[in-house]
Order: sequence, then C-alpha cells, then structure tokens
Amino acid sequence: MKFSIQFLFVGIMLFFVGNTALAQQEMPDINVKTLEGKTVSIKSLVGKGHPVLITFWATWCTPCKKEMDAINDVYPDWKEDYGLEVIAITIDNIRALSKVKPMVAQKGWEFQVLSDSKQTLQTALNFQTIPQSFLLDGKGHIVYSHNGYAPGDEYHLEDEIKKL
Repeated sequence: MKFSIQFLFVGIMLFFVGNTALAQQEMPDINVKTLEGKTVSIKSLVGKGHPVLITFWATWCTPCKKEMDAINDVYPDWKEDYGLEVIAITIDNIRALSKVKPMVAQKGWEFQVLSDSKQTLQTALNFQTIPQSFLLDGKGHIVYSHNGYAPGDEYHLEDEIKKL
C-alpha cells in the first residue's frame, strides 16, 4: 500500500511538472516607447511568424553593453539564417534616457531599441537584474530566457534559436 501511494504521488507530481514545463508564457500586452517617444505595444511586435529576441539593458550596465555588442556582431547572420529580429529595451529612467540614442549611434547597433523607462514591462515579466533576454517563437511565446552575460553566451543563444 505504501508503495502504491508513493508511486501515485510521484506520478501526479510528474504530470504537473511536465504540464508546467510545456506551458509557454506569452509576452504581456504592455506599451513601451520608441526613442522618439512614440508609444508602441510590445505584443504588436511579436508573433508575426519569425523568432524575436528581446533583451533588456541600460546605459550604466557594462555586461548589458558587452552582450549587445556581441549580439550586434552576429545579428546580420542570425537575421539571414533564422529570420530573427532583435529588440533591445532600455530600462534607463527618463533622466538617463537622453544618453541612449547617442550610445546606440556610437555603438552602431543595428537592431530596434525601445524604452521601458517606467519598468512596466520589466515588472510584468517579473525579473530584477539585467541583462535579461527572452527568446520568442514565431507565435510570440517565450521559449527561452537568460539572465546575465558572459562572453560566448551568444553561441548558446544561437543553439536555442536553431531549435525554433
């Protein structure tokens, strides 16, 4: 009897864990801003049949800038090979936002840069530290997330992109 109850408990736990792992989180319908101040729904930018990488960063975050430089180096290949679009979202506050456009231009980042200065999207996605990246499939579901940056992380990210 004891064995049957334990077996049943393990089976139930595996069922819930398996179903939770298979559930895909969708990008919340939150508005962010372009660097020109135009409001755009983040949900309107995803789920268009191609993968999207959304990465959160700030001008004061050295690992963020290193990650974005590394992604920028491989972005043309990823765009061509996988149809990937990259959206970089700064969480710089309103005062620091004036530094973003010049930095993007100086760095030559080729991807779209948006602003979440009130950190509304960050709060909805429930993360605290940056850099934080989310890989979305062509339907707009979050299929992978990664926090932090170490040189070479972009190659692991490419492995995740290939799975799509």
